[in-house]
Amino acid sequence: MSIVGKAAVSAAVLVCSVALVAAPAPAMPQAPAESAGRQAQYAAAAEAAGVPEPVLLAVSYLESRWDTNRGTPSTSGGYGPMHLTETVTTTPAGEPEDARGDTERPILSGQPAAATTTATGTIAAAAELIGADPSALKDDAAANIRAGAALLVKYQRGTGGPVGVGTDPADWYGAVAKYSTADTDDAAAAFADEVYATMRDGADRTTDDGFRVVLPASAVSADKTWLAHAGLRHVTRPDGIECPVRLSCEWLPATYQQNSATDPHVYANHDLANRPDSQKISYIVIHDTEGSWASALSLIQNPTRAVSWNYTVRSSDGHIAQHVKAKDVAWHAGNWYVNAKAIGIEHEGFAADQGTWFTEAMYRSSAKLVRYLAAKYDIPLDRDHIIGHDNVPGPLPSSVAGMHWDPGPYWDWSHYFDLLRAPFRQTGTARSGLVTIDPDYDSNQPAFTGCDGVAADPCPVHGSTSVILHNAPSATAPLLQDLGLHPSGAPSTMLVSDHGSRVETGQTYAVAGRQGDWTAIWYLGQLGWFYNPRSAPAAKWSSGLVAVPKPGLATIPVYGRAYPEQAAYPAGVPYQAITPLQYTFAAGQRYSVGAVVPSEYYRSTTFDGSSPGDWTVIRGQLKYVQIQFGHRIAYVNLADVQLIPASS
Repeated sequence: MSIVGKAAVSAAVLVCSVALVAAPAPAMPQAPAESAGRQAQYAAAAEAAGVPEPVLLAVSYLESRWDTNRGTPSTSGGYGPMHLTETVTTTPAGEPEDARGDTERPILSGQPAAATTTATGTIAAAAELIGADPSALKDDAAANIRAGAALLVKYQRGTGGPVGVGTDPADWYGAVAKYSTADTDDAAAAFADEVYATMRDGADRTTDDGFRVVLPASAVSADKTWLAHAGLRHVTRPDGIECPVRLSCEWLPATYQQNSATDPHVYANHDLANRPDSQKISYIVIHDTEGSWASALSLIQNPTRAVSWNYTVRSSDGHIAQHVKAKDVAWHAGNWYVNAKAIGIEHEGFAADQGTWFTEAMYRSSAKLVRYLAAKYDIPLDRDHIIGHDNVPGPLPSSVAGMHWDPGPYWDWSHYFDLLRAPFRQTGTARSGLVTIDPDYDSNQPAFTGCDGVAADPCPVHGSTSVILHNAPSATAPLLQDLGLHPSGAPSTMLVSDHGSRVETGQTYAVAGRQGDWTAIWYLGQLGWFYNPRSAPAAKWSSGLVAVPKPGLATIPVYGRAYPEQAAYPAGVPYQAITPLQYTFAAGQRYSVGAVVPSEYYRSTTFDGSSPGDWTVIRGQLKYVQIQFGHRIAYVNLADVQLIPASS
């Protein structure tokens, strides 16, 4: 999260003494009697309100995938299967750390964004329609569905469309669009299009509380003329927007401004460039905003804040705003090497503290955007290149502890890659030497703490894509050490922001051993054990290359950026030292290879390109290997390692 809120939590990681450890993941909850089943609740709500059941099911699927999320709010304050929202006031935190991640340019200080209010709450109006207390709709799934159905009918009546459980679903397009809470016709239509695509494709899944719900596929074709009756503001799609045609996108440019009358080094909030002609775009970095849509847009346009990103995705309907062109370099990842080669996408919401789940509408829009960008810039759809902010390494030892940890352990990477049409598949056997982390999201429920800002408080029970590592094959064994987060050498903790002993779905690691239901991997120079029973595996066997130190080298350095050697820098351009991180890669260890990358430094330190060497890419003879070293990626000098099959 490049914009607010996590520096303080990251600092808490260093002092937190919570000693909880994670037990093996609990089994999926057993569904109550079928007479009270979720499918029956949808059918009853549709009949009572007068809405076609496929419409109700598809709208709910796009909001929550029919999950209850155990009464916890979404990242935008929505509750239950129908994602009924409260009006929420968000106050961003103070100045973020250096989102640019380049020691050549000083951090710009400025004023924090003002508090903002999200005024799209629907829970009170929906509760009134069925004569219920709004608070009851937060944890009573049946009431939530009834209220959502009633709200849909209210919107349908507003369009003048036919009402009744037997009416043609095609005629509900305007009401479905209105349900999105979008105030523009393009955003609402994009949401409605996904709802109707869900009806056409069908869906079949077991909810997070154990109910199977089925939406049969149907040949419904929406009557989009009803959109004109929904009372939504019409907008014209801007020319030159870098966004798929079928997505709702707008251009809200980030600030580009010199903030000193005499010093061109003082400017905000991104850098001009000429990518991909000047430098290949290799990464897409997934963030969350730690604030509302309104506060994110306020921040991106604040000329006193040294932070920017390329896109923001809205939670309620998946609407997208682009802020920085792909050719230019946004300041979002806290690592200048990554920033210079990345596109950053912020998602409205919170990693933990005010909610623990993200809407299906947002997942789908984001996935479509990433597929478009990956195809355009030839970016592989894997977790070595589609990374979270939490996977970006600190560029220097001093910056490791301050790096962000969003989108957090509740971002569903497995579902996201399914939507990217690049699902995680087993490509090897138990002898292939690699594992790709992929637990069952709903039943994998690590015992995190601190979601409410109090380190010792348990987080709400919730599915997660994170798997916890121990220093021995036992759930009671201590967690691993991360010297970047805990310089004292103390073990990591279960604080939600402390990922020092945690692997994430889609990441691939070298296998170091097996014992019973436990599997060991190499992680930050240590053996990390995770619970991986055959009956409910937390990982898939994979094949590929690993990096090992060349013979004769006891240890080799690990880097947070892949910068050129000193001889590559032209006269007048200060050398960016190749500084190892505080970790070591010792002989006998092996780490999964993500890519072989060039040594590059994009020099850009002034608003007008007036500093020597500005707006040029400095390239060296060195080559680096990107490895999955811990929770974050890292780089090693290609000359220091051998790349061998993991099965060797």
